[in-house]
Amino acid sequence: MLRGKKILMIVTGGIAAYKIPFAVRDFIRKGAEVKVVLTPSAEAFVTKLTLSTLSKNEVVSDFYNADGSWNNHIELAKWADALLIAPCTANTLAKMVSGTCDNLALAVYMSAHCPVFIAPAMDLDMYAHPSTKANIEKAEGFGHRIIPAQYGELASGLVGMGRMAEPETLVSAVEEFFIHQNGEQAFLNKKILITAGPTYEAIDPVRFIGNHSSGKMGYALAEEAARRGAEVILISGVSAEKVSYPSIQLIKITSAKEMYDEVFKYYDKVDIAIASAAVADYTPKEVSPEKIKKNDDRLSIELIKTPDILKTMGEKKEQQFLVGFALETHNEEEHAKAKLQKKNLDMIVLNSLKDKGAGFKGDTNKIQILTPNEKKSFDLKTKQEVARDILDFIQLKIQ
Repeated sequence: MLRGKKILMIVTGGIAAYKIPFAVRDFIRKGAEVKVVLTPSAEAFVTKLTLSTLSKNEVVSDFYNADGSWNNHIELAKWADALLIAPCTANTLAKMVSGTCDNLALAVYMSAHCPVFIAPAMDLDMYAHPSTKANIEKAEGFGHRIIPAQYGELASGLVGMGRMAEPETLVSAVEEFFIHQNGEQAFLNKKILITAGPTYEAIDPVRFIGNHSSGKMGYALAEEAARRGAEVILISGVSAEKVSYPSIQLIKITSAKEMYDEVFKYYDKVDIAIASAAVADYTPKEVSPEKIKKNDDRLSIELIKTPDILKTMGEKKEQQFLVGFALETHNEEEHAKAKLQKKNLDMIVLNSLKDKGAGFKGDTNKIQILTPNEKKSFDLKTKQEVARDILDFIQLKIQ
């Protein structure tokens, strides 16, 4: 959706400016054209040479160049399909909403008629200050789109809200706007629940029973569903993966019981449910409150079944289109078909650990999709491409 789009970026004087080259690179990779304007103080944090090399366009920061030529702020503003101000410091934000225009960047901003995206970045007390909150509300009142700051470690060493959204989030926010604008959203007004990652079943405060799931497949599905306009509820076990679309509600859990509880908080309100999580089948009957000492040669742990989340989803299914996953090592298709019927699924995604490049942790997968009446096989692909194949199939079924 970004191919051929003209993205104008204004970079202000905050430490988060070091992330901007990554955003420029991602915009370029997705086919956008990029131009960058720096505030004078931004040059202390990121160089014109870096940004001009990545954007393949001259980077400017003042009305006049060394040779006396003029940088036309009106032409820059008219050129853009979208204006992204990132990082946006408290100072620049205050100037924007008050009409102060004392540098080239602000003159460009005040001349823009395209959509404006603002990614605030500042220390936590500044971000929480009433004046900043009021200025963000004013900017939203102008019709600007705020890409919220995130929670994390800040340059001051403090931890809290104020960290600029990651580069991929900046790019996704702009991309999502153009998807909406072009009406290419197959899942617009659809709610999709997706489970992802492993569950960890505690043995004691230190040890657990788990599996090798990374969550990559579930997160790829969530990102692709959001890109197509869905409101996504992603319930995830422990995973290093991240989400970038604001329309993804990420709920972190650890155990199968926690995942069960979260799934059924939302299940009756969704249109599609995709259970891609690798949920533990068994959990210790008793969890030791203290670390178990290594005193004996053997340790016996009594295990009991975890709640069968997918089976319960099938039993409670009303309007939902329900998708399950099957990871098998033998008699793959036979087991997948049995699971499809037993758990009242509309569709099941099968992958085999025998297929090279499929399974846990990797960036690729090789799948078959089975329904009660058909089967479709796919070649080895990246998990992002697999997510597109799965959602394409679902899209055909629910139209």
